[in-house]
Amino acid sequence: MDFDFTFTNFPRFETERFILRKAVEKDCHDIFVLYSNEQVTRYTPLTPFKSINDAKNELNWYDTILREQTGFRWVIEEAESKKVIGTCGFLNYKKEHNRIEIGYDLNPSYWGKGVMKEAISCIISFAFLTMKMNKIEAKVEPENQSSIRLLEKLNFYKEGVLRQHEFENGKYVDLAIFSILRREFE
Repeated sequence: MDFDFTFTNFPRFETERFILRKAVEKDCHDIFVLYSNEQVTRYTPLTPFKSINDAKNELNWYDTILREQTGFRWVIEEAESKKVIGTCGFLNYKKEHNRIEIGYDLNPSYWGKGVMKEAISCIISFAFLTMKMNKIEAKVEPENQSSIRLLEKLNFYKEGVLRQHEFENGKYVDLAIFSILRREFE
């Protein structure tokens, strides 16, 4: 492939209801509210945030993956209220394989309202059309049925289960791996 994607500018997207943008320091409170909720962190390697400093560290991680050119993490801002209600993004960018992993989190008050489908559709298009990815992967704990339903709605295919793949919060967890290929997207 003769195309080289560079992480020079942080992309900003607007959907019908949301703005996907780079996190800034004023977002710390909303990020703290998001990740201090046990429902949000239940299927992640995170423990619920205890302080605003945890939110600052999260934003620092977003900057680190961008600087290292291994991913992007957008905040999902509700256009009308200007409140950050979730995040979504990519990590584990493998340039040599044109592969990237997607992740997302959402405030439970917004679950079941099509927020993630709207936001994720936008960044999936970006990955395939601008970054020229061949494959987007998602790793989900098999018990996280809401996330699995979302991936299925977005035409992700279940490849299998990685048994006791990660050690999170004191226990080994299985991860179901899903993917979508560029040819399936097109």
